[in-house]
Amino acid sequence: MWAGVVTVLPALVTPLLAAGVISRGVREGVLSVECFDPRSYATDRHRTVDDRPFGGGPGMVLKVAPVAAAVAAAQAAWRARAGAEAPPAPVIYLSPQGRTFNQNRARALAALPGLILLAGRYEGIDERAVEQLVDEELSIGDYVLTGGELPALVVLDTVARLLPGTLGNADSALQDSHLDGMLDYPHYTRPEIAGGVSVPAALLSGDHAAIARWRRKVALERTWQRRPDLLVGRTFSAADRELLREIVSEST
Repeated sequence: MWAGVVTVLPALVTPLLAAGVISRGVREGVLSVECFDPRSYATDRHRTVDDRPFGGGPGMVLKVAPVAAAVAAAQAAWRARAGAEAPPAPVIYLSPQGRTFNQNRARALAALPGLILLAGRYEGIDERAVEQLVDEELSIGDYVLTGGELPALVVLDTVARLLPGTLGNADSALQDSHLDGMLDYPHYTRPEIAGGVSVPAALLSGDHAAIARWRRKVALERTWQRRPDLLVGRTFSAADRELLREIVSEST
């Protein structure tokens, strides 16, 4: 997979490429990331990428021309990699106004051969650039950051770990929270007793069926207690319904 990141602060993005999950994906050749700085495509002597908003108000707005030029450079890099006949890579603008990014969207993005992440700054990007260049807006939550670089990194990290060869153990991605729409069960390691608290007996039993049942039950319980909205409208198996009855009975 190839990803282009359009940002006026590439120094916030590039360190992640040399560490952690993303760096493994890069080393294994399953992920390639390039940054495109709109300042490099500004045409005035000061490399200006922003200006005051029309209508007044605080802050600055990223200008259309340098953003458009940076996106065009990213598209050119994508075509050089994928071939001149390849369709344009979808452009995703990281914005508080976008739809909320989730695991389902991460899986869909991980299936793409290439994408461009557009990181805003200051008060955002001139709306004409958004209308002309952007295919989708994504938000990582209902709050405002100083720029789109951190959201872009969140998207990259979430997508990268879904690419074959990125994780040390591919099964790790299969057991994540939200993978099947629920929260994950808790995890334990050595020693068996820490701070006076023992590892749950089911995990020490060696009985794989008992372990699987315990993990599923605790995942259901955590989801019911912490994110009941994830259970609304869900179709449950007979085994899950039985576990939920136990959970409700034990809580009363």
